[in-house]
Amino acid sequence: MRSTFMANAQTIEHNWYVVDAEGKTLGRLATEVATLLRGKHKPTYTPHVDSGDNVIIINAEKIELTGDKWNKKLYYRHSQYNGGLKVQTAKEMNQKHPGRMLELAIKGMLPHGKLGRKMAKKLFVYTGNEHPHAAQNPEVYELRG
Repeated sequence: MRSTFMANAQTIEHNWYVVDAEGKTLGRLATEVATLLRGKHKPTYTPHVDSGDNVIIINAEKIELTGDKWNKKLYYRHSQYNGGLKVQTAKEMNQKHPGRMLELAIKGMLPHGKLGRKMAKKLFVYTGNEHPHAAQNPEVYELRG
């Protein structure tokens, strides 16, 4: 009888990928990057093990949104003081913190707990074409669709 393969920390190999966000839609890019971070694209995927890869996203400020989401999509945060709710539109968010929209979208698609936080540490988002991870020899990842 065959036994089911179960990955563990010693048997997992973490690759490095570079994804260019220029002209890509926010949600569609986020789902594919979240899949890479979780490791669901690998045949050795195991839900309770961090089997995902490291992902570098460049040109994060050139992300696209469909429809009128630049003006209608809102991001909320709270200072934990009375009346401390802060609201920003997607356009304001992209101007002040380009790349944070992408980080929030991807982190929201990862598990919410210790394992998800560990996976989120393997995400690197940069504005512009440059990134400081050349020593890791990252492969260019072409998005589907």
